[in-house]
Amino acid sequence: MKSIHILLVEDNEGDIILTQEAFEESKFINTMDVAKNGKEALNILLQKEGYENRKEPDLVLLDINLPIKSGHEVLQEIKSIESKRHIPIIMLTTSSSQNDIDLAYLHHANCYVTKPVEIKGFMEAISSIEDFWFNIVSLPNRRK
Repeated sequence: MKSIHILLVEDNEGDIILTQEAFEESKFINTMDVAKNGKEALNILLQKEGYENRKEPDLVLLDINLPIKSGHEVLQEIKSIESKRHIPIIMLTTSSSQNDIDLAYLHHANCYVTKPVEIKGFMEAISSIEDFWFNIVSLPNRRK
């Protein structure tokens, strides 16, 4: 059975719980780190400030509207670091703003998903992300 490590970067407790529940129903063995702000996400990804022993994620689910550093800032910083550029980053956000979409792709997001408002739609979106990224796409090997 495939083992997938996910970094969820989300400050909304309800969305964190829903995302965790959706992945728990998975046919994969998932582990998940959760960062509740952009600075914490960067510390996890860069393995610093108390996160030195964290496993590099296979996939990052990144919200845009975060405290301390926005998702756009986190995305731009991670994609500018050669040793982290290979990590797929999915923008998972409530924003459907064309400006946010354009900016995410400008900074090399691997895809952009607008969170459905309804719980059923949200769970289906997570299931679709999981199916696409873990069943269809071949992910790069972890670098560490």
